[in-house]
Amino acid sequence: KQWYQRRVREAADCQLGMEWTCGGTGGYGQKNGYENEDYENSTWYNEIRWCSSFVKMINKMEAKPKFAIMCGDILDSWPQKGEISLRVRDRQYADFQRIFKDLDVPLVCVCGNHDVGNSPTHKTVEKYRSDFGDDWFSFVCNGVFCIVINSQYYEDPQYVPEIAAEQDAWLGEQLQIAKSGKYKHSVLFQHIPWFLKTPDEPKVYYNFPQPLRENMLKRFSDAGISKIFCGHYHRNAGGWYNEKMELIVTSAVGLQQGEDRNGFRVVTVSEKDIIHKYVELDNIDEKKNGDS
Repeated sequence: KQWYQRRVREAADCQLGMEWTCGGTGGYGQKNGYENEDYENSTWYNEIRWCSSFVKMINKMEAKPKFAIMCGDILDSWPQKGEISLRVRDRQYADFQRIFKDLDVPLVCVCGNHDVGNSPTHKTVEKYRSDFGDDWFSFVCNGVFCIVINSQYYEDPQYVPEIAAEQDAWLGEQLQIAKSGKYKHSVLFQHIPWFLKTPDEPKVYYNFPQPLRENMLKRFSDAGISKIFCGHYHRNAGGWYNEKMELIVTSAVGLQQGEDRNGFRVVTVSEKDIIHKYVELDNIDEKKNGDS
């Protein structure tokens, strides 16, 4: 089979509503009230604008990517915080659907912590699957084997241990497929990164603890996974494991928490390699009436 370059657009954390929750600060704390009257009337003008820019930039590309993928935290409002939070979430979901229905390529959704809660329950998992589809799956795109997992089942499975075990067993089967050598490249998509810069870094909010981290990275590397694409950090980061497997942390389409600017990642696949570049959104600083 003759190879040619294949392109994908990888993004993360569009997270409609986060800017209001954070008071525009890039960190939680100032307006972080999911059950007050103000929250009921919260708005997300800038997230709408940023997401719309993402869609327009992809649609105007002459060479369309095979698909776009959003690596978690699609919405900000928690799915288990109460009636006000759920009503706000419904509005965020409606805006997400309205914006992304205009995307000219398939959109693949990855589950993040805000999508099922920091501690997923059967109810929040069922809600996610109803709104966005499966939370773990694999697919083949032009000879590239893609695995998508729900990282929350490794972060905190206390309320859904049987679902977490089911995903892990399924993942083992997928890694055997990757290891078989049937596909030229095998890649993984998830929300929370196993590490931010180095595999031996300390545990912080944005990564996984040891020994789980090392155990999982070894499983992936041994199976021949070459790239792991993540979000969650709202900054660009990443590094290498054993000089064979690269972990890439992509900053947010939505609110930033560091020095990066809103954007997404252009991923180009060739027969020999996968390369990627972070691209800023158009018109990031443009303001509309009512923007915070």
